[in-house]
Amino acid sequence: MNCIRQILLVEDSPADAEMTMDALASSNVINEIIHVEDGPAALDYLRRQGCYATRSPGNPTFILLDLKMPKMNGLEVLREIRSDEEFCLIPIVMLTSSAEEKDMIESYRLGVNSYVVKPLNFGEFASVVASLGVFWAAINNPPPKARNGAKE
Repeated sequence: MNCIRQILLVEDSPADAEMTMDALASSNVINEIIHVEDGPAALDYLRRQGCYATRSPGNPTFILLDLKMPKMNGLEVLREIRSDEEFCLIPIVMLTSSAEEKDMIESYRLGVNSYVVKPLNFGEFASVVASLGVFWAAINNPPPKARNGAKE
């Protein structure tokens, strides 16, 4: 099991990823942040395959997941994660620019824990991400299986 509680950030925009990581750092979230740029890379990370085959065992504390991505969108990634017994309990926050009701409804239908529309203003964005980081990484206690990926 990992000693450092990791956050998996799945974001294709380098600018949004940097802003997210800066906001988490500025709010003193000390978790290791793993950034991947698309859905297939997120699944490879979780499944410890491809370039992540040698990473240490354990699941991230939570996942920040973008909705609009190339290769595989956030809904497809969410569907894959929720259908896998090893990962289905990991808290997932959809952090997206989409305020479309159909995206929000489908995200919750597929089992997202939270749906947050990215504010356009950097100050507001930083505040929202900091709040997410503090809650999901420091305050929330995920189920043990989600925390370490242990098989029952």
